[in-house]
Amino acid sequence: MNRRQSLGQHFLLSDSIAKSIVDFAKITKNDTVLEIGTGKGILIPFLCHTAKNVISIERDQKLYLLARQKYSSFSNLSLKHGDAFKMNLDFTVLVSNLPYSKSREAIEWLIQKKFRAAIIMVQKEFAQKLLSKPGSKNHRAISVLANYSARIEPLMEVSKSNFFPAPKVDSIVLRLTKKHNMSKKTIDTLNKLFSYRRKTIRNIAKQFRVSIDSNKRLEDLTDGEIIKLAKEINRN
Repeated sequence: MNRRQSLGQHFLLSDSIAKSIVDFAKITKNDTVLEIGTGKGILIPFLCHTAKNVISIERDQKLYLLARQKYSSFSNLSLKHGDAFKMNLDFTVLVSNLPYSKSREAIEWLIQKKFRAAIIMVQKEFAQKLLSKPGSKNHRAISVLANYSARIEPLMEVSKSNFFPAPKVDSIVLRLTKKHNMSKKTIDTLNKLFSYRRKTIRNIAKQFRVSIDSNKRLEDLTDGEIIKLAKEINRN
């Protein structure tokens, strides 16, 4: 169990919350739904009831094998063992209770994909970063990337008492609706930009051997302006 906690694996116990999460996705009979982190499979019956196809991926072999035994009767379900972030998968909707330790990696992976909507449950502190505004203390590279790429809406707060083992913090369910595509190169450059966030834009640009005449700092720019800066650096 300690290993599960170190990986950020906390299993949702409430069927009613699981149903609400799936309902938020507004899944149709035409949708292919991806779930990252099968866990104990609490979302699977609700997902399979509506979707055309459901792909559920689990890294933990024991959990994967248990899910294969328990949910073999669902003809529209494809269970996979492995790392979802290394798989080339097509889907229209993502519905996932993300492992806390993988939340940032999941967002960076997701914004490179084509999707209609994503319903994700993340740690409250991480959700606050995603929802933060330019200039605020919580605004980070992941905030810019997520907000430029998708419209983000908080849907429901979930108490830590609804999980086993219970995490130290509450969670929040978010809806992401795709706005813009994002390349891996832009993501990498923007992360590097934020490693110099205390410097002026002029001095940040020098780190990339680019000349930009501006005394502003990243906190003075909108998300769109920061993305534009990253793309300008990439062109040089």
